[in-house]
Amino acid sequence: MDIEAIIRGISIWALPVVLAVVLHEVAHGWVADRLGDNTARFMGRLTLNPLKHIDPVGTVLIPLMLLVVGSPFLFGYAKPVPVDFRKLGNPKRDMIWVALAGPVTNLLLALVSTLLLAVAVQMPQGMVWMAEPLALMCQASIIINLVLFIFNLLPLPPLDGGRVAVGLLPGPMAYQLSRIEPYGFLIIVALLIFGVFQTVIGPLVMGGSFALIGWAMGA
Repeated sequence: MDIEAIIRGISIWALPVVLAVVLHEVAHGWVADRLGDNTARFMGRLTLNPLKHIDPVGTVLIPLMLLVVGSPFLFGYAKPVPVDFRKLGNPKRDMIWVALAGPVTNLLLALVSTLLLAVAVQMPQGMVWMAEPLALMCQASIIINLVLFIFNLLPLPPLDGGRVAVGLLPGPMAYQLSRIEPYGFLIIVALLIFGVFQTVIGPLVMGGSFALIGWAMGA
């Protein structure tokens, strides 16, 4: 085990992972607050303080394990922001906007990171001390945010895509899909273990990452 490589990896990935998962959750809570549910604000979750959002397993342990085993991309999650859908003005419709807020935020972060990467590669040689770590963190940010964007849009409760599907489907079909949610985490773990998610989202993440990073490096 190359300790130096692990420490280098943590220094590059830590900030992008924390920002990606924290802003994802804050976006859920902020949109819910705008649509009538102040639960997240009342519980102090509309904050950029990572200590309010970090989940020991999802934000620390899982990304660290993936880094140690040399995974081509990292995955993580924060403590879900509480949302009381009964307080929303139009629960079925507004649930869609609340759910989409997180993945859309990750997509925007990936695009912003692409622009910052383009700036980093254009920095003069004398600023390589700042340009190199910034470029590496921007590339990490592009990857983790694309992972969260694509993964969370899969139509499986409790993922955001599952909530969007429940909001869009007719009543009986929405009800049947929503019944999966108590078992959703176990289904997700099983699909991860058997490599189903990696097969589905891996090419999308890597293709999107290569496209954005390639554009930034050539800009």
